[in-house]
Amino acid sequence: MATDGQMEKTLKKPVVAVVGLGLIGGSMAIDLKRRGFTDHVIGVENDKVNAAAAEKIGLADEVVPLEDAVKQADIIIIAVPVGAAVKMLPEILDMFRETGGSDKIVIDTCSTKGQIVRCVHYHPMRSRYVATHPMAGTEYSGPWAAMPNLFDGRACIFANSEESDPKAVKTIENLYDVLNMRPIYMNADNHDVHTAYVSHISHVTSFALALTVLDKEKDEKHIFDLASGGFSSTVRLAKSNADMWVPILSQNRDNVLQVIDTYIDKMKEFREAISDYDEEKIRSLIGEANRIKKILR
Repeated sequence: MATDGQMEKTLKKPVVAVVGLGLIGGSMAIDLKRRGFTDHVIGVENDKVNAAAAEKIGLADEVVPLEDAVKQADIIIIAVPVGAAVKMLPEILDMFRETGGSDKIVIDTCSTKGQIVRCVHYHPMRSRYVATHPMAGTEYSGPWAAMPNLFDGRACIFANSEESDPKAVKTIENLYDVLNMRPIYMNADNHDVHTAYVSHISHVTSFALALTVLDKEKDEKHIFDLASGGFSSTVRLAKSNADMWVPILSQNRDNVLQVIDTYIDKMKEFREAISDYDEEKIRSLIGEANRIKKILR
């Protein structure tokens, strides 16, 4: 029969530190506490305005420096732009080694995985890192963008999970299960190829379309008066934060360039068919594109 001390240890919930209290980090903090995964969320936020807002909104119980958060927390979630995350992850693993944190776990939520996985491949504490990418988000950023239920029903990628301690992976699987996400396991480089097609190109084309329309709007002031829901949904991603997307596109450069080249080829097919009044070709291209209905319902 378990003693009171053993029961208390068994029932003890992990302390979670969230580094970066924006849309992703803040939304994770909300639901991990609201759904009972943790009773205490520690925030790390370098921006003083965002830190004050996060505490006021209630995203974190306290906001402290990174080193203090790593000492106190059982699980550290890195939810900052990937350029900063690549520098931060080795530092956190160094802190684990220096403080004897062999039971601590660090995860990231970055949209590219290849570089961040490679940067700690030979680190002696590599097994305490679980590479993840929760496939959810909106075009908004900052603590005010955080919301409950953001991750419900979405996929979460686990990259190179065989390089992580199995118990650590299981703990993080439980964390994402609380967020109602379904796990998908894949190689980090394969992840970056797939996200270039299903995520990164969507943002690039949205940015480009927004620039096209803004350029036209200089001459024709009524263009936005005529814009409908279709236009709004297509350029919605153009509102996304440059601090987030510049490092993503830079780190996933080769894959994104390949997708852009393919996209340009398809645009040229449409342009040629429209230029030639080739309605059969236009119909054929649209019909081929409509096959996406079988995939996205």
